[in-house]
Amino acid sequence: MTDSADWEKAGPTWKRHAALAAGQSWPAGCLYVVATPIGNLEDLSLRAWEALRRCDAIAAEDTRTTRTLLDAWGLATPLLAAHRHNERDAAQAVIGRLARGERIALVSDAGAPAVSDPGARVVREVRAAGYRVVPLPGPSAVIAALMASGATSDEAPGFAFAGFMPPKAQARRRWLDRWLAWPVPVVMFEAPHRLRAALQELAAAAGPARRVTIARELSKRFEEIHTLPAGEALAWLDEDAHREQGEFVLVVHAGEREAEPDEALTPEQRRLMESLLEDLSVRDAARIGARATGLARDRLYAWALARERADR
Repeated sequence: MTDSADWEKAGPTWKRHAALAAGQSWPAGCLYVVATPIGNLEDLSLRAWEALRRCDAIAAEDTRTTRTLLDAWGLATPLLAAHRHNERDAAQAVIGRLARGERIALVSDAGAPAVSDPGARVVREVRAAGYRVVPLPGPSAVIAALMASGATSDEAPGFAFAGFMPPKAQARRRWLDRWLAWPVPVVMFEAPHRLRAALQELAAAAGPARRVTIARELSKRFEEIHTLPAGEALAWLDEDAHREQGEFVLVVHAGEREAEPDEALTPEQRRLMESLLEDLSVRDAARIGARATGLARDRLYAWALARERADR
């Protein structure tokens, strides 16, 4: 839509779809878990708008953030706080209102409640109390980043969602070793003040050639999505100071097919790697083995992972 004439033409269509949303089943005594925009307020669906309009109250991660969304869409539904520090009490308050036959919506600051956001405890306790929970799907930073990354396909549709990286370096290294061993793309979140350290650790754990998609400020004005080898990520950040600002989703593309434990290495190379793995982590064994043999670190890392799994 570009001008008022376009909106006038769309008016009947908008009203018709709004009427369809209003005419759907909206049972009372029900918790509506509503996905909200991850940045662009126009991404709110008509069904989500109708739920937020129709509910008696909205349990929100941050009432100030949700009030901005409601004001933008002309809604005045009362709010109650439901964040990670009061989730138990919030769940009981929601259950009490459901018992009175009210409709309650549950939202987070952005995206899907209870997925790397507060809300899961509210959902569990509402279900345990015997009340219905209705999810209203919508915006998702995970799916948006995957859509733009090209990391999956209909022939290889799997992926893993890892959430936020641990803030401390040692825990982050262990976490990356565990998640990057999956033979599928891995989606993770990171805060801007930890992005540089996270990308450096990611390149060390995944290998410099492993491709990663950096998605910044998804659906917002300064959205930026770029795919590159992990070893080039820091140089890409250095090209523009703005690239370390905003909210980030990282998609680590699937690595090359792992070698079978006894593939690709000579007997001497296998013996060396097996000796290193007796005392070292997979990552350190691959690093030292690469220096000793001249083989690619990524190749030895994949071999060591396969060996470790075969020994379990």
